[in-house]
Amino acid sequence: MTTTQAGTTPGNRPSAAAKPVRWAADVVATLREGARLRLDYSEQSLWRADRMIEELRREQTPYAAVEHVLRGLGAYAGEVMARHVGAEWWASGGDHWVRTPDGRLWDPIDEARRCFAGEGSLRLLCRDATRPA
Repeated sequence: MTTTQAGTTPGNRPSAAAKPVRWAADVVATLREGARLRLDYSEQSLWRADRMIEELRREQTPYAAVEHVLRGLGAYAGEVMARHVGAEWWASGGDHWVRTPDGRLWDPIDEARRCFAGEGSLRLLCRDATRPA
């Protein structure tokens, strides 16, 4: 994805979106081919993402083996938020967050890691982010 002089990607996306958008697209393609899991960037698809993470956890998959998948699923959840509520990606020091129009910051990538630990939900994070503060 090319960055313009103004620091935005084509389509007026902030340059901070470049990596998470790619991570999300990669995990969508990988899971479609490998696990036959269809992710369509809908809020309902986050149920499938949560179930996938739960299954990996139940199988006691080592974290190192799923680290990139978790990052991709977190980025996917952030993209769902960006597309459905007009949120935008922010980046600092290698970390990426989603900022909703009301100014709140969300960390969907960390939420995916929390899901893997049995303590989070991408679906609930998106639900909370799309509700007024």
